[in-house]
Amino acid sequence: MLNKHEAYCVVGAGSSGIAAGRWLKAYGIPFDIIEREDEVGGNWYYGKPNSSVYRSTHLISSKGMTQYLDFPMPDDYPDYPSHEQVCAYLRSYARTHGLYDNIEFNTSVETITRTPDGLWDVTLSNGETRRYGGVVIANGHNWDPKFPEYPGTFNGVILHSAEYKTPDVLRDKRVLVVGAGNSGCDIAVESAQNAAKTFHSTRRGYWYVPKYAFGKPADVINELPLKLGLPVWMRRIINGMILKVLVGDLRQYGLRKPDHKLLETHPIINQHLTYYMGHGMIIPKPDVAELCGDSIKFADGSIEPIDVLIYATGFKISFPFIDKQYLNWNGSRPDLYLNAYHPTYDNLFVIGLIQPDSGQFWIVDLQS
Repeated sequence: MLNKHEAYCVVGAGSSGIAAGRWLKAYGIPFDIIEREDEVGGNWYYGKPNSSVYRSTHLISSKGMTQYLDFPMPDDYPDYPSHEQVCAYLRSYARTHGLYDNIEFNTSVETITRTPDGLWDVTLSNGETRRYGGVVIANGHNWDPKFPEYPGTFNGVILHSAEYKTPDVLRDKRVLVVGAGNSGCDIAVESAQNAAKTFHSTRRGYWYVPKYAFGKPADVINELPLKLGLPVWMRRIINGMILKVLVGDLRQYGLRKPDHKLLETHPIINQHLTYYMGHGMIIPKPDVAELCGDSIKFADGSIEPIDVLIYATGFKISFPFIDKQYLNWNGSRPDLYLNAYHPTYDNLFVIGLIQPDSGQFWIVDLQS
Protein backbone atom coordinates (compact mmCIF):
# COMPACT_ATOMS: atom_id res chain seq x y z
CA MET A 1 0.00 0.00 0.00
CA LEU A 2 1.24 3.46 -0.93
CA ASN A 3 1.14 5.75 2.10
CA LYS A 4 0.19 9.32 1.20
CA HIS A 5 -1.09 10.33 4.62
CA GLU A 6 -0.18 13.99 4.10
CA ALA A 7 -2.03 14.22 0.79
CA TYR A 8 -5.65 14.51 -0.31
CA CYS A 9 -7.40 12.39 -2.91
CA VAL A 10 -9.76 14.40 -5.12
CA VAL A 11 -12.33 12.27 -6.96
CA GLY A 12 -13.07 13.72 -10.39
CA ALA A 13 -11.55 16.36 -12.68
CA GLY A 14 -14.73 18.21 -13.53
CA SER A 15 -15.55 21.77 -12.52
CA SER A 16 -15.64 20.92 -8.79
CA GLY A 17 -12.57 18.70 -8.72
CA ILE A 18 -10.30 21.20 -10.43
CA ALA A 19 -11.55 23.97 -8.14
CA ALA A 20 -10.60 21.82 -5.15
CA GLY A 21 -7.21 21.09 -6.71
CA ARG A 22 -6.58 24.75 -7.44
CA TRP A 23 -7.01 25.70 -3.77
CA LEU A 24 -5.17 22.69 -2.37
CA LYS A 25 -2.22 23.72 -4.53
CA ALA A 26 -2.56 27.36 -3.46
CA TYR A 27 -2.22 26.33 0.19
CA GLY A 28 0.63 23.91 -0.44
CA ILE A 29 -1.35 20.77 0.37
CA PRO A 30 -0.26 17.74 -1.70
CA PHE A 31 -3.04 16.02 -3.65
CA ASP A 32 -3.93 13.66 -6.47
CA ILE A 33 -6.96 14.12 -8.72
CA ILE A 34 -8.31 10.78 -9.93
CA GLU A 35 -10.25 11.05 -13.20
CA ARG A 36 -11.89 8.15 -15.03
CA GLU A 37 -11.85 9.86 -18.45
CA ASP A 38 -8.87 10.96 -20.56
CA GLU A 39 -9.29 14.72 -20.09
CA VAL A 40 -10.62 17.45 -17.83
CA GLY A 41 -14.29 18.31 -18.24
CA GLY A 42 -16.54 16.11 -16.13
CA ASN A 43 -20.17 16.52 -17.14
CA TRP A 44 -19.14 19.03 -19.81
CA TYR A 45 -17.02 16.45 -21.66
CA TYR A 46 -19.53 15.71 -24.42
CA GLY A 47 -19.94 12.12 -25.56
CA LYS A 48 -18.48 10.44 -22.50
CA PRO A 49 -20.53 7.80 -20.62
CA ASN A 50 -21.19 9.93 -17.54
CA SER A 51 -21.77 13.19 -19.43
CA SER A 52 -25.40 14.29 -19.62
CA VAL A 53 -24.84 17.13 -22.09
CA TYR A 54 -26.30 16.88 -25.59
CA ARG A 55 -24.96 18.38 -28.80
CA SER A 56 -26.93 21.61 -28.50
CA THR A 57 -26.27 22.19 -24.78
CA HIS A 58 -25.44 25.73 -23.68
CA LEU A 59 -25.20 27.19 -20.21
CA ILE A 60 -28.54 28.19 -18.73
CA SER A 61 -26.74 30.71 -16.52
CA SER A 62 -24.82 33.55 -18.11
CA LYS A 63 -21.04 33.38 -18.25
CA GLY A 64 -20.60 36.24 -15.79
CA MET A 65 -22.77 34.46 -13.24
CA THR A 66 -21.09 31.09 -13.82
CA GLN A 67 -17.32 31.60 -14.06
CA TYR A 68 -14.77 31.02 -11.31
CA LEU A 69 -14.21 34.09 -9.16
CA ASP A 70 -10.63 34.77 -10.27
CA PHE A 71 -10.78 33.29 -13.78
CA PRO A 72 -13.24 35.05 -16.12
CA MET A 73 -14.46 33.39 -19.28
CA PRO A 74 -12.99 34.83 -22.50
CA ASP A 75 -14.44 38.12 -23.73
CA ASP A 76 -15.34 36.56 -27.08
CA TYR A 77 -17.57 33.95 -25.45
CA PRO A 78 -21.30 34.65 -25.89
CA ASP A 79 -23.56 35.31 -22.91
CA TYR A 80 -24.48 31.63 -22.83
CA PRO A 81 -21.48 29.54 -23.96
CA SER A 82 -21.80 26.14 -25.62
CA HIS A 83 -20.64 22.94 -23.97
CA GLU A 84 -17.52 22.97 -26.15
CA GLN A 85 -16.64 26.44 -24.92
CA VAL A 86 -17.32 25.53 -21.29
CA CYS A 87 -15.14 22.43 -21.58
CA ALA A 88 -12.33 24.47 -23.16
CA TYR A 89 -12.67 26.99 -20.33
CA LEU A 90 -12.34 24.28 -17.68
CA ARG A 91 -9.22 22.89 -19.34
CA SER A 92 -7.74 26.37 -19.57
CA TYR A 93 -8.41 26.83 -15.84
CA ALA A 94 -6.67 23.53 -15.07
CA ARG A 95 -3.64 24.40 -17.23
CA THR A 96 -3.34 27.92 -15.83
CA HIS A 97 -3.27 26.61 -12.27
CA GLY A 98 -0.84 23.80 -13.08
CA LEU A 99 -3.22 20.98 -12.23
CA TYR A 100 -2.45 18.56 -15.04
CA ASP A 101 0.64 17.28 -13.21
CA ASN A 102 -1.64 16.20 -10.37
CA ILE A 103 -4.33 14.49 -12.46
CA GLU A 104 -4.29 10.74 -13.11
CA PHE A 105 -6.47 10.12 -16.16
CA ASN A 106 -8.14 6.88 -17.24
CA THR A 107 -8.32 5.80 -13.61
CA SER A 108 -11.39 5.48 -11.43
CA VAL A 109 -11.90 5.26 -7.69
CA GLU A 110 -13.40 1.88 -6.78
CA THR A 111 -13.66 2.07 -2.98
CA ILE A 112 -12.99 4.52 -0.16
CA THR A 113 -12.89 3.27 3.43
CA ARG A 114 -11.95 4.95 6.70
CA THR A 115 -9.10 3.51 8.74
CA PRO A 116 -9.17 3.17 12.55
CA ASP A 117 -6.77 6.12 12.86
CA GLY A 118 -8.98 8.41 10.75
CA LEU A 119 -7.21 8.18 7.39
CA TRP A 120 -8.73 7.02 4.11
CA ASP A 121 -7.84 3.94 2.05
CA VAL A 122 -8.60 4.57 -1.62
CA THR A 123 -8.58 1.63 -4.03
CA LEU A 124 -8.21 2.47 -7.72
CA SER A 125 -9.31 0.68 -10.88
CA ASN A 126 -5.74 -0.48 -11.50
CA GLY A 127 -5.89 -2.47 -8.25
CA GLU A 128 -3.67 -0.11 -6.29
CA THR A 129 -4.67 1.00 -2.78
CA ARG A 130 -3.38 4.26 -1.33
CA ARG A 131 -3.75 5.70 2.15
CA TYR A 132 -4.63 9.40 2.07
CA GLY A 133 -4.92 11.97 4.82
CA GLY A 134 -8.16 13.30 3.37
CA VAL A 135 -10.67 12.93 0.55
CA VAL A 136 -12.56 15.46 -1.57
CA ILE A 137 -15.49 13.90 -3.44
CA ALA A 138 -16.16 15.90 -6.60
CA ASN A 139 -17.55 13.40 -9.09
CA GLY A 140 -20.78 15.30 -9.70
CA HIS A 141 -24.43 14.38 -9.23
CA ASN A 142 -25.87 14.57 -12.76
CA TRP A 143 -24.85 11.15 -14.02
CA ASP A 144 -27.04 8.44 -12.38
CA PRO A 145 -30.44 8.68 -14.14
CA LYS A 146 -33.68 8.55 -12.18
CA PHE A 147 -36.67 6.93 -13.88
CA PRO A 148 -40.33 7.25 -12.88
CA GLU A 149 -42.48 4.15 -12.45
CA TYR A 150 -45.71 4.06 -14.44
CA PRO A 151 -48.09 1.13 -14.87
CA GLY A 152 -48.09 -0.67 -18.18
CA THR A 153 -45.51 -1.09 -20.91
CA PHE A 154 -44.34 1.05 -23.82
CA ASN A 155 -43.38 -0.39 -27.21
CA GLY A 156 -41.48 2.58 -28.60
CA VAL A 157 -38.06 4.07 -27.94
CA ILE A 158 -37.35 5.05 -24.32
CA LEU A 159 -34.48 7.39 -23.44
CA HIS A 160 -33.42 9.28 -20.36
CA SER A 161 -32.31 12.84 -21.02
CA ALA A 162 -28.80 11.72 -20.03
CA GLU A 163 -28.80 9.41 -23.07
CA TYR A 164 -30.17 12.00 -25.48
CA LYS A 165 -27.43 13.53 -27.64
CA THR A 166 -28.79 14.65 -31.03
CA PRO A 167 -32.26 15.22 -32.58
CA ASP A 168 -31.78 12.38 -35.07
CA VAL A 169 -33.88 10.09 -32.87
CA LEU A 170 -36.73 12.64 -32.93
CA ARG A 171 -37.10 13.35 -36.62
CA ASP A 172 -40.59 12.75 -37.99
CA LYS A 173 -41.62 10.97 -34.77
CA ARG A 174 -44.35 11.59 -32.24
CA VAL A 175 -42.38 12.51 -29.13
CA LEU A 176 -43.30 12.80 -25.47
CA VAL A 177 -40.88 14.53 -23.10
CA VAL A 178 -41.62 13.89 -19.42
CA GLY A 179 -40.25 16.38 -16.91
CA ALA A 180 -40.07 20.15 -16.57
CA GLY A 181 -36.41 20.52 -15.68
CA ASN A 182 -34.18 22.64 -17.87
CA SER A 183 -33.00 19.64 -19.89
CA GLY A 184 -36.57 18.51 -20.46
CA CYS A 185 -37.58 21.92 -21.73
CA ASP A 186 -34.52 22.18 -23.97
CA ILE A 187 -35.23 18.76 -25.47
CA ALA A 188 -38.91 19.60 -25.95
CA VAL A 189 -37.88 22.70 -27.91
CA GLU A 190 -35.45 20.67 -30.01
CA SER A 191 -38.19 18.14 -30.61
CA ALA A 192 -40.56 20.88 -31.78
CA GLN A 193 -37.98 21.78 -34.42
CA ASN A 194 -37.55 18.20 -35.65
CA ALA A 195 -40.38 15.87 -34.66
CA ALA A 196 -43.74 15.29 -36.32
CA LYS A 197 -45.46 16.17 -33.05
CA THR A 198 -44.22 17.02 -29.56
CA PHE A 199 -45.93 16.59 -26.21
CA HIS A 200 -44.53 17.81 -22.90
CA SER A 201 -45.76 16.20 -19.68
CA THR A 202 -45.38 17.93 -16.31
CA ARG A 203 -46.83 17.04 -12.91
CA ARG A 204 -47.33 20.57 -11.64
CA GLY A 205 -47.11 24.24 -12.50
CA TYR A 206 -43.71 25.95 -12.66
CA TRP A 207 -42.30 29.43 -13.12
CA TYR A 208 -40.76 29.92 -16.57
CA VAL A 209 -38.04 32.54 -16.94
CA PRO A 210 -36.61 33.63 -20.31
CA LYS A 211 -32.85 33.78 -20.72
CA TYR A 212 -33.00 37.50 -21.48
CA ALA A 213 -34.79 40.36 -19.78
CA PHE A 214 -34.57 43.91 -21.14
CA GLY A 215 -31.65 42.94 -23.36
CA LYS A 216 -29.58 41.48 -20.51
CA PRO A 217 -29.15 37.92 -19.25
CA ALA A 218 -32.02 37.27 -16.84
CA ASP A 219 -29.74 36.19 -13.99
CA VAL A 220 -27.89 39.51 -14.24
CA ILE A 221 -31.21 41.35 -13.83
CA ASN A 222 -32.16 39.02 -10.98
CA GLU A 223 -28.90 39.84 -9.22
CA LEU A 224 -29.67 43.55 -8.93
CA PRO A 225 -32.25 43.24 -6.10
CA LEU A 226 -29.86 40.88 -4.31
CA LYS A 227 -27.05 43.42 -4.49
CA LEU A 228 -29.40 46.02 -3.04
CA GLY A 229 -30.08 43.70 -0.12
CA LEU A 230 -33.82 43.60 -0.71
CA PRO A 231 -35.78 41.02 1.31
CA VAL A 232 -37.23 37.95 -0.38
CA TRP A 233 -40.81 39.23 -0.33
CA MET A 234 -39.80 42.40 -2.15
CA ARG A 235 -37.69 40.51 -4.70
CA ARG A 236 -40.66 38.22 -5.27
CA ILE A 237 -42.86 41.20 -6.10
CA ILE A 238 -40.27 42.76 -8.43
CA ASN A 239 -39.48 39.52 -10.24
CA GLY A 240 -43.16 38.67 -10.49
CA MET A 241 -43.88 41.99 -12.19
CA ILE A 242 -41.03 41.43 -14.63
CA LEU A 243 -42.28 37.95 -15.50
CA LYS A 244 -45.80 39.25 -15.95
CA VAL A 245 -44.47 41.67 -18.57
CA LEU A 246 -42.09 39.25 -20.29
CA VAL A 247 -44.06 35.99 -20.12
CA GLY A 248 -47.60 36.82 -19.06
CA ASP A 249 -50.14 34.35 -17.71
CA LEU A 250 -48.75 30.85 -18.22
CA ARG A 251 -52.26 29.47 -18.66
CA GLN A 252 -52.51 31.17 -22.05
CA TYR A 253 -49.92 28.63 -23.30
CA GLY A 254 -51.81 25.67 -21.84
CA LEU A 255 -49.57 25.48 -18.77
CA ARG A 256 -50.82 25.30 -15.23
CA LYS A 257 -50.48 28.14 -12.78
CA PRO A 258 -47.44 27.58 -10.51
CA ASP A 259 -48.44 25.87 -7.27
CA HIS A 260 -45.71 27.62 -5.29
CA LYS A 261 -44.40 31.12 -4.76
CA LEU A 262 -41.72 32.58 -6.98
CA LEU A 263 -38.19 31.96 -5.57
CA GLU A 264 -39.37 28.99 -3.47
CA THR A 265 -37.94 26.48 -5.97
CA HIS A 266 -35.78 26.64 -9.07
CA PRO A 267 -37.50 28.30 -12.03
CA ILE A 268 -37.28 26.88 -15.54
CA ILE A 269 -34.82 28.88 -17.63
CA ASN A 270 -35.87 28.73 -21.27
CA GLN A 271 -36.31 31.32 -24.00
CA HIS A 272 -38.28 29.24 -26.49
CA LEU A 273 -40.63 26.82 -24.74
CA THR A 274 -43.60 29.15 -24.47
CA TYR A 275 -42.93 30.38 -28.02
CA TYR A 276 -43.37 26.89 -29.45
CA MET A 277 -46.34 26.22 -27.19
CA GLY A 278 -47.93 29.40 -28.47
CA HIS A 279 -47.42 28.12 -32.02
CA GLY A 280 -48.94 24.72 -31.24
CA MET A 281 -45.63 22.95 -31.81
CA ILE A 282 -45.33 21.77 -28.19
CA ILE A 283 -48.53 20.46 -26.63
CA PRO A 284 -48.59 20.60 -22.80
CA LYS A 285 -49.85 17.49 -21.02
CA PRO A 286 -50.39 16.56 -17.37
CA ASP A 287 -48.62 13.66 -15.68
CA VAL A 288 -48.49 10.24 -17.31
CA ALA A 289 -51.13 7.85 -15.96
CA GLU A 290 -50.33 4.68 -17.89
CA LEU A 291 -48.12 3.27 -20.63
CA CYS A 292 -50.38 1.61 -23.19
CA GLY A 293 -48.12 -0.10 -25.71
CA ASP A 294 -47.96 2.25 -28.68
CA SER A 295 -49.82 4.99 -26.81
CA ILE A 296 -49.65 6.84 -23.51
CA LYS A 297 -52.56 7.77 -21.27
CA PHE A 298 -52.39 10.98 -19.26
CA ALA A 299 -53.89 12.03 -15.93
CA ASP A 300 -56.66 13.97 -17.69
CA GLY A 301 -57.80 10.81 -19.48
CA SER A 302 -56.42 11.77 -22.90
CA ILE A 303 -54.48 9.19 -24.92
CA GLU A 304 -51.83 9.95 -27.53
CA PRO A 305 -49.91 7.61 -29.85
CA ILE A 306 -46.19 8.06 -29.12
CA ASP A 307 -43.06 6.80 -30.88
CA VAL A 308 -40.32 8.19 -28.62
CA LEU A 309 -40.55 8.67 -24.86
CA ILE A 310 -37.87 10.80 -23.20
CA TYR A 311 -37.64 10.90 -19.43
CA ALA A 312 -36.11 14.19 -18.30
CA THR A 313 -36.73 13.20 -14.71
CA GLY A 314 -33.47 14.08 -13.03
CA PHE A 315 -30.72 12.13 -11.37
CA LYS A 316 -30.06 10.21 -8.19
CA ILE A 317 -27.28 11.43 -5.92
CA SER A 318 -24.86 8.55 -6.10
CA PHE A 319 -21.41 7.86 -4.69
CA PRO A 320 -21.00 4.11 -5.34
CA PHE A 321 -17.38 4.02 -4.20
CA ILE A 322 -18.01 5.00 -0.56
CA ASP A 323 -20.42 3.56 1.99
CA LYS A 324 -23.30 5.81 2.97
CA GLN A 325 -22.31 5.56 6.63
CA TYR A 326 -19.28 7.75 5.91
CA LEU A 327 -21.40 10.52 4.36
CA ASN A 328 -23.97 10.97 7.11
CA TRP A 329 -26.65 9.87 4.65
CA ASN A 330 -30.20 10.98 5.39
CA GLY A 331 -32.98 9.88 3.05
CA SER A 332 -31.90 10.38 -0.56
CA ARG A 333 -28.76 12.45 0.04
CA PRO A 334 -25.88 13.11 2.43
CA ASP A 335 -26.64 15.43 5.34
CA LEU A 336 -23.67 17.80 5.25
CA TYR A 337 -23.16 21.32 6.54
CA LEU A 338 -23.57 23.68 3.58
CA ASN A 339 -23.84 20.50 1.47
CA ALA A 340 -20.07 20.13 1.69
CA TYR A 341 -18.73 19.59 5.21
CA HIS A 342 -19.12 16.42 7.25
CA PRO A 343 -20.38 17.04 10.79
CA THR A 344 -17.78 14.71 12.32
CA TYR A 345 -14.91 14.02 9.92
CA ASP A 346 -12.65 17.00 9.30
CA ASN A 347 -10.86 15.34 6.38
CA LEU A 348 -13.81 14.36 4.15
CA PHE A 349 -15.53 16.89 1.90
CA VAL A 350 -18.07 16.87 -0.93
CA ILE A 351 -17.75 19.68 -3.47
CA GLY A 352 -20.45 20.58 -5.98
CA LEU A 353 -23.43 18.92 -4.30
CA ILE A 354 -25.53 21.99 -5.02
CA GLN A 355 -28.27 23.11 -7.41
CA PRO A 356 -28.14 26.92 -7.48
CA ASP A 357 -30.54 29.23 -9.29
CA SER A 358 -27.65 30.56 -11.36
CA GLY A 359 -24.12 29.41 -12.19
CA GLN A 360 -22.15 26.91 -10.15
CA PHE A 361 -18.43 27.36 -10.79
CA TRP A 362 -18.00 30.38 -8.53
CA ILE A 363 -19.86 28.57 -5.74
CA VAL A 364 -17.62 25.49 -5.88
CA ASP A 365 -14.75 27.98 -5.88
CA LEU A 366 -16.00 29.27 -2.51
CA GLN A 367 -16.65 25.75 -1.22
CA SER A 368 -13.10 24.74 -2.09
